[in-house]
Amino acid sequence: MFTTVQSFVASWSMESAATQRVMDALTDASLGQEIAPNHRKLGQLAWHLVITVHEMLSRTGLTFDPVAEDEHAPASAAAIAEAYRRAGQAMIAAIQTQWTDGDLNKMTNMYGEEWPNGLTLHIFIQHEIHHRGQMTVLMRQAGLRVPDVYGPTREDWIERGLQPMV
Repeated sequence: MFTTVQSFVASWSMESAATQRVMDALTDASLGQEIAPNHRKLGQLAWHLVITVHEMLSRTGLTFDPVAEDEHAPASAAAIAEAYRRAGQAMIAAIQTQWTDGDLNKMTNMYGEEWPNGLTLHIFIQHEIHHRGQMTVLMRQAGLRVPDVYGPTREDWIERGLQPMV
């Protein structure tokens, strides 16, 4: 659970930068990659992260404009990546101007349960990490190079002349 606005902003900055690298690596052709029939495709997973910023955090009382109203992903990878960037910027501006550290202890009804806002922010980041991981698997299946998230990728190791771990 986050106890200061600044600790959330620092954590979000790192995690959203990694997610932005993933979003920026998507191509229009890759958006249709699916793991199995009747499951979210890569583009829809990416779009889910975009719309969740407002959907989840507006439940806490934060007010900021959603970047999108439609739950269906656009056909443009660049549009999804840009929408993610704008959603994160709007959310951070709202938190920094509307909340103090004390607001992180306030309880909010989140999906039928009472959560402190600091916990909601923690779960929000975990949710993003979870779906970002799914996205990187689908990216590999779509033949895309996966960007580094927490360290070098297989391709990064090879480019450095090192033996990638198997």
